[in-house]
Amino acid sequence: MAAVTFIHTSDFQLGMTRWFLNPAAQSRFDDDREAAVLRLGELATETGAEFIVVAGDVFEHNALSKSTLLRAKDMFKRLPVPVYLLPGNHDPLVADSIFFNSFADNVHVIADSEPIEVRLGVEIVGAPYLSKRANYDLVRRALEPLQPLEKGAVRIAVGHGQVESRAGVGEDSDADTIDLAFVEECLDKGVIDYLALGDTHSTESLGRSGKVWFSGSPETTAFDDRERDSGNALVVTVEGDQVDVVKHRVGRWDFRAIDADVDSLEEVEAFLAELETVPEKIRTAVKYSLRGTVGLSAQARLEQGLAEKEEVFASLKPRERTMDLHLAPSEEELSELSLSGYAADALAELLEDLDNPTARDAANLLFRLSAKGA
Repeated sequence: MAAVTFIHTSDFQLGMTRWFLNPAAQSRFDDDREAAVLRLGELATETGAEFIVVAGDVFEHNALSKSTLLRAKDMFKRLPVPVYLLPGNHDPLVADSIFFNSFADNVHVIADSEPIEVRLGVEIVGAPYLSKRANYDLVRRALEPLQPLEKGAVRIAVGHGQVESRAGVGEDSDADTIDLAFVEECLDKGVIDYLALGDTHSTESLGRSGKVWFSGSPETTAFDDRERDSGNALVVTVEGDQVDVVKHRVGRWDFRAIDADVDSLEEVEAFLAELETVPEKIRTAVKYSLRGTVGLSAQARLEQGLAEKEEVFASLKPRERTMDLHLAPSEEELSELSLSGYAADALAELLEDLDNPTARDAANLLFRLSAKGA
């Protein structure tokens, strides 16, 4: 009986840029994404995995810079086990495909759906994207011609895309949506033993069998209001009818979406304190959305605290679309200002237009310059 352990991963999207990262942070992000891939090799050595399957979107697109391509080639060459790359919708196997470049001997491109023998009794069958969009279920097309395996043999299927149970059924479903019910039938009949999926960047088990998984990207790529559990790789062991899937953390980055109600100086301090607890700020991007009404002192403290932390986070930016923070100075705050004449008139005019960000910033500046003891 063949038993096999392998690593399931996907969605490296090498060459990806994040618009909210400054050049220094983007450089760290690029380096760490490559380091996460190399950690897959270390994981293979630690767990005895025989090979790595990458379930699509290895590259961000087919028009990579020379530097990104050469670094990728060197990185794959350094992996200690064979690696099987599936073209996905980001890097389909079209005329100008990146996969037509020569890679090291340990790198195998899954260019069609013919079964690939990894070793005696173990094979891989893939469903590569041959164009940017498909008008049919690629996984079903790959599995339909296959017969149940001989007893003791292992067949790993590799696909990329969404499944019906996640994407929904009906007129809005894409033509290339994967039929999960059909996949489960293939598992029940012994046509395949496991389906390794890519596309969703979060780790997730699908269906009833425990044998269909999204691995997620090995490094975080989006904020946690969209990407719930990324930065992982799956170590999969198939032995007979049993499939054991173990999640391992390989990524270092954290993208956080923070929503907070802020109606006082104390709540401003609580929000800033939450930011302070983040352990590795240089590898953390934060988008924040604040709701509430604060006085001039609280607003000034918020701006001061954010300005200080912007220098240490990889990215710290407001989510403008959902920001709903208003400025309403108290009578006590206004009485403490040493303003008269034109300056007093200007502040009064600004306070009548605090929904305007420019007016709010100007009122804050006047407050900081004019408050007693400043």
